[in-house]
Amino acid sequence: MSKRAIITGITGQDGSYLAELLLSNGYEVTGVVRRVSAANFWRIEHLLDRITLRAADLLDQLSLLKVIDAVRPTELYNLAAMSFVPASWDQPMLTGEFNAQGVTRVLEAVRQVDPSIRIYQASSSEMYGKVREVPQTELTPFYPRSPYGVSKVFAHYITVNYRESYDLFAVSGILFNHESPRRGLEFVTRKVTDGVARIKLGLATTLALGNLDAQRDWGFAGDYVRAMWMMLQQESADDFVISTGESHSVRELVQIAFEHAGLDWEKHVTIDPAFLRPAEVDHLVGDASKARRVLGWEPTVDFPGLVRMMVDADLARLSGAAQASGHLPVR
Repeated sequence: MSKRAIITGITGQDGSYLAELLLSNGYEVTGVVRRVSAANFWRIEHLLDRITLRAADLLDQLSLLKVIDAVRPTELYNLAAMSFVPASWDQPMLTGEFNAQGVTRVLEAVRQVDPSIRIYQASSSEMYGKVREVPQTELTPFYPRSPYGVSKVFAHYITVNYRESYDLFAVSGILFNHESPRRGLEFVTRKVTDGVARIKLGLATTLALGNLDAQRDWGFAGDYVRAMWMMLQQESADDFVISTGESHSVRELVQIAFEHAGLDWEKHVTIDPAFLRPAEVDHLVGDASKARRVLGWEPTVDFPGLVRMMVDADLARLSGAAQASGHLPVR
């Protein structure tokens, strides 16, 4: 009997890598997508003939019940969310509806349709916010510093609550920042690598950034979705921190990216106060020793390798545009 999985948020970075992983393991994969005016399938275009897409929405309980009842998955990965932290200040109510109550709707739908379905919930290092200890573990108290972080804390605890109240196999992966060439352009890592590629190819001259001293624990998304899958293969449900255990500043990110393209970052980077957060999260670094011990999980891509991978992908993507516009690479 082949395993069946539902992935909400399949059109996102993590959803696309997870779909690839599950397909390679012989799963039937169904992706849940919202009905939107402009389809955003660029990350999964190469998979469309191997997966099934169904319309549903985390804001609509009935649509979730229908999809889960129709597919009857063995595993459900809830990756759908309002995922861009700065936008959560502009839309705090909607962020809560998707990221907090949306998770409750998923859990409740599984409980009603088939409580044997294993559920993965995407928790976030942003829940730690103003950190109480460094590094952060599964037992570190949460102190979120954004509406996004607050909504994720609710989602985390409602998942624990359903696990303990209804004996669901429901787990949360507390994932620290994870990046890839499929990261959205609004995120700082991709903003930097895209900016470097544009400057290198003569499509831009400057890159405006915010806080260069902010530090994050950055890993490769392809490694992190493997941890999600591993969590659902265990005998008992539990929560895990997934991280590299290394902290790097935005400044380091910038230096590696520009250097890889043969550029001097100080000639091109400007600081724009508009990109500073109302409440900054300063130092996130995770301790994934439990995941290494229990799951046997290890990251395979280091930080410099990740940055270089992203720069190379953006250079390849933009080189056609540069040639078409008559720009030549900067020497």
